[in-house]
Amino acid sequence: MSGTTKIEYRYLGRSGLKVSCVCLGTMMFGERQNPYPGQCDAANSHALLDRFFELGGNFIDTADLYSLGQSEAIIGQWMNGRSRDDVVLATKVGLHSDSQGLSRRSITQSVERSLERLQTHYIDLYQTHFWDKGTPAEETVRTFDDLVRCGKIRYGGNSNLCGWMVQKMADITDRLGLNPFISLQQRYSLGTRDSEWDAFAVCNQVGIGVMAWGTLMSGLLTGKYKRGDPQVNSSQGTRLAWLAEDESRCQRIFPSWTKLQADTRLWNTLDVLTHVANTHNRSVSQVAQKWVLHKNVASIIIGSRDIPQLEANMAAGNRDWELSPEEMLHLDEVSNIPLPYEQESFRRMGTGNASRYNRFNPQF
Repeated sequence: MSGTTKIEYRYLGRSGLKVSCVCLGTMMFGERQNPYPGQCDAANSHALLDRFFELGGNFIDTADLYSLGQSEAIIGQWMNGRSRDDVVLATKVGLHSDSQGLSRRSITQSVERSLERLQTHYIDLYQTHFWDKGTPAEETVRTFDDLVRCGKIRYGGNSNLCGWMVQKMADITDRLGLNPFISLQQRYSLGTRDSEWDAFAVCNQVGIGVMAWGTLMSGLLTGKYKRGDPQVNSSQGTRLAWLAEDESRCQRIFPSWTKLQADTRLWNTLDVLTHVANTHNRSVSQVAQKWVLHKNVASIIIGSRDIPQLEANMAAGNRDWELSPEEMLHLDEVSNIPLPYEQESFRRMGTGNASRYNRFNPQF
């Protein structure tokens, strides 16, 4: 690890684990049966990992699902040449095509396969990939606690949960005296702020660290797309272009270009992003990522297909530049989304009745 790194290190939730505020996401590692553009072969993936660590990163995120295990295998090959103590390694379980959700049987089988592919004796952060409606949450929580106790994983985490799900997992660990989940990996950006309503409020209350993915909205918050652009060119080789080839691929996570063109809030946000980027002599991407880092998150997950893109993304986590409170407020306001009724009422009652503020109970 470089002694001159400018990357900030942050505690992951209420645990004693410190991670780089930029985490290298590896969904693009491996080429087997993966439809997304921009995939990397082993040599390119290893070069990205080398450069990430040279720049001060220590945090890698993968999943057994990515390229059907090939991403984990590529990381395992690379880990052979490094000190295991220098790497904070995170992977996920529950969505692989041959798994059975988050049952005890599935988790115990999957962790062994991941350990074998990663060529390591332990996983630093083992995360549920999604909520499993078929398995009682207590079964999943107890299994994760067993994995911590026997040394196969150091910490447990979750991904892609609603607020009540995060609270339920936290309540179970507290009631049973089990090892708590320390992190929530969640989609979060200037264009996707709905997790602020409940999920992040729960995380703040119970001491769970947030890992933000999708901070650039599949490239929408990079500045490369403009208001009023015609249909995205499918020959560009980008994630958005891949979606444009066939709008049946589109969903809420990856909306269609037609829907995006009509999103006035998105384009107004990009206008402000561009202005702030010009003020700092930074890219639009870096400002969008810096905004997330100024929120209550432990780390942002970046995906890069080449070294220049990786270096540009890493610069967002450098400690040598910040956004001003005025710039943050402007970005907050332009990207704000209407609150649901319950949240709007809670906020209105909280700010309108000063007599009900108790400094010894500073909730939310």
